Amino acid sequence: MYEQNDMPSDRTATGQQDAIDVNDFVFAATGARVRRLTKPESEHWFVAADLATELGYANTRQALDWHVAQDCQTTLNDLARSVYGVDASSKMAGHGLKKSMKMVNLQGLIALVNGCTKPECEPFKAWVCEVIATVQRDGSYSLEPAPVQPAAPTGGTAYVMPQQVADAIVRLEVRNIEADEMLAAAQEQHTDALRQISRSQTSIARNQASIARSQGLIAEALQEIAQVLKGRHPEPELTPQQLLAVWKAKNLVFTEDIHAVAAYLAPALVRGEASYRMEDIATRTGLSVARVHDCLRTLLKRGCMRQTGCAMDGAPVYVLP
Repeated sequence: MYEQNDMPSDRTATGQQDAIDVNDFVFAATGARVRRLTKPESEHWFVAADLATELGYANTRQALDWHVAQDCQTTLNDLARSVYGVDASSKMAGHGLKKSMKMVNLQGLIALVNGCTKPECEPFKAWVCEVIATVQRDGSYSLEPAPVQPAAPTGGTAYVMPQQVADAIVRLEVRNIEADEMLAAAQEQHTDALRQISRSQTSIARNQASIARSQGLIAEALQEIAQVLKGRHPEPELTPQQLLAVWKAKNLVFTEDIHAVAAYLAPALVRGEASYRMEDIATRTGLSVARVHDCLRTLLKRGCMRQTGCAMDGAPVYVLP
């Protein structure tokens, strides 16, 4: 762990700081940064997202609501305004900071650390506590460089990693791998279930279509058998014109609308039965659905035909009396 200052301080000729310093505390075990902003009056503020990630919080905003008092948190934008008087967050954009980022002071940092109960985060919690104590005492925190440094051109500086921290990192990686494997297995099971449901729905639809066709064939066969048993020839005894003439002679059809509906039904009635939806009759005759309904009621009242039920599609079935 070491302290890295990525932003030169803005100080007056007397050495007095008059701007915000940005320092990165680097957790050598994982390379994670905890960014600290120091105001001219030496008040420290930390990026909440850096801490929440390493402490295992899934939601930074929720973690702040649960563990940090309102007066111990702010945003980068408000922090910049308190120093510069305007939105000066762009001065810190090189550090990956956004003006909407949540910041916590030293008390808020301690609250977040104390609120974490995950055993695998203990090395990071211990390091944060050590950093807090050392910074308050000495003003900085550093870690001894490793005896063997990476050769150029890789550059960078290697630091000694305590064994317990390395072990904690291994445990975290193992848990992450196991979680990824469990998630992948669950997603695969979900996909398989969706495929099975889709295949079942397709099979049900095919079966229903086959049943409907079979029912239609059975109905036709039964009708033919009934005609044979009754000794009737399949051909109609009356023609549609004859049927309309009989109705007219008996004064059963007396308006053009009723005649139009009767003329549409007559060909099917003389063959055995007529089954049409009112909407279909209205389309063919040019009448409204309401008017077709009235005409059908008149034909039924006057005994021109009778209703025996409804077809599978819901259309009423009419036959001659």
